[in-house]
Amino acid sequence: METWVLRGGRVLCPASGRDEPADVVLEQGRILRVGPGAGEGMDGPRVRHVDCAGMWVLPGLVDMHVHLREPGAEAKETIASGLRAAAAGGFTTVAAMPNTDPPADRAAILRAMQARAEAAGGARLLCFGAMTEGRRGERLAPYAELREAGAVGVSDDGSCVTDGGVMRRALQYARSLDLLVSQHAEDHGITRGAPVHDGAVAERLGLRGWPPEAESCIVARDLALLEACPARYHVAHLSTEAAVRLVREAKARGLPVSAEVTPHHLTLTDEAVLGYRTDCKVNPPLRSAEHVEAVRAALADGTIDCIATDHAPHTPRDKDASFEEAPFGINGFETAVAVSLQLVRDGVLSPLRFAEVLSLAPARLLRLGEEAGTLREGAPADVTLLDPERAWTVTVEGFRSRSHNSPWLGERLRGRVVATWVGGRRVHAVDADAAGC
Repeated sequence: METWVLRGGRVLCPASGRDEPADVVLEQGRILRVGPGAGEGMDGPRVRHVDCAGMWVLPGLVDMHVHLREPGAEAKETIASGLRAAAAGGFTTVAAMPNTDPPADRAAILRAMQARAEAAGGARLLCFGAMTEGRRGERLAPYAELREAGAVGVSDDGSCVTDGGVMRRALQYARSLDLLVSQHAEDHGITRGAPVHDGAVAERLGLRGWPPEAESCIVARDLALLEACPARYHVAHLSTEAAVRLVREAKARGLPVSAEVTPHHLTLTDEAVLGYRTDCKVNPPLRSAEHVEAVRAALADGTIDCIATDHAPHTPRDKDASFEEAPFGINGFETAVAVSLQLVRDGVLSPLRFAEVLSLAPARLLRLGEEAGTLREGAPADVTLLDPERAWTVTVEGFRSRSHNSPWLGERLRGRVVATWVGGRRVHAVDADAAGC
C-alpha cells in the first residue's frame, strides 16, 4: 500500500478542535502523523506527495441516509455506482436505507448488499434494516437478526410508522440491542396526494399543499413515547420550524433524540419548484423561507446534529412526468459539499462545524468508534481533500451516479472534493493535476 503525504493543507479535525496548516501522513491504512512539517523527509518509490495548499483536509465524510436502489431498481443506481458517486462527493462511509425491492428486512439481504459493496470498492457501505416487515408498518422486523448481520439501525424510510403501538414496540426492541431508530416523520393521512409544501407556491401551481404539521405531529408523538422508552431516536430529513422546536426542547430535557437535515432543505425554498421542476420534488418537500431559516439556525446551534444527503437517484424517464406523478427524490452525493459550503460563506457554520456535521457527528450517531470522523494519529486513514474555492459546472457527463436528477444541473458551483481516501487507499481523484500526483 502506498504512503501518502498530504502537505500544507488546512487541517480541520472537529474531534480535537485542530484548525491549522499542517501535513497529514497516511501509511498502512492509518493516519501516521499530523502536524506542521509532519511529512518532511519522507521519500521513496511508494511515497506519494500531494500539495494541498489552499485546500481543506477533512476527516472522511459520513452520510447516514442514502438510497442505493439495489436490489430492485438497478437502472437508477447500483451499489457499485452509488459507492463511486459517494467517493466522488467526499464520502468515505454511507448508510443505505432499506426501501429496496425486496425491502432489507432480513439478514440475507443485508449480507448480499455488503458483499457487493466489498467487491465494488469506493466508499464503505453500512446498512439500516427495515423497522417493520416489508416496511408495511405492522409487524416488527427481526432486529436481533439484522443487528447480527451488521445493521446500524432500523427505519422504514420512505414510509412513516404511523401506528403508535408499533412505534412503541420498535423503540423497546431497538433499545435492547442499541440500534438507532430513524423515523420518516410524515402523517400520511395529512399528506396524501400533496406533492409540494403548503403555501403560496402550491397555490400558484394549483397543487395540493403538504402541511408542515404532518412532520411535527409525528415527532411530537414519538417524543412522548421516548419519554417512557428512551431508545436512540433519530428524525430523518427534518424540515420544519415546529419539528426543530420539539427536538430542541426534547434535547434540553435530556431525551436521546438526534436529527439530520439535507443540503437541499438548507439552501432551497419551495420557490425552486416553480415551473413544475420535477428534479426539485422531494420528500419532505422543499419548504418556505421561514422553515429554511429555522433548520439553518438549528444546525448551527446543535439542535440538528448532522447533514445527510438523502441521496435518491431516479432516471430521466422517472422524472419526465407530470409533477404529481413524478417520484420524490434528489440525487445528492456529488453536489452535497459544494451546496453545503454556502452555509460557511453565509456565516451560519464555521469551517470546523462544517467538518463536524459531515463527518464526526454522523460517525458518532452510527457508533462507528471513537476514531471515526477524526484525523487523530492512529485513526483509520479516511480522508477527504476539498478545494473550497474550485468552481465547477454540474453536468450529466460529470456524474458518477447512474442518475442525475439534480436541482443544480447546469449550474456553476464553488467548492469541490479533489480526492478521497478510504483506509489509506485513494478511491477518487477529480483529476491527476488537481490531486498533485
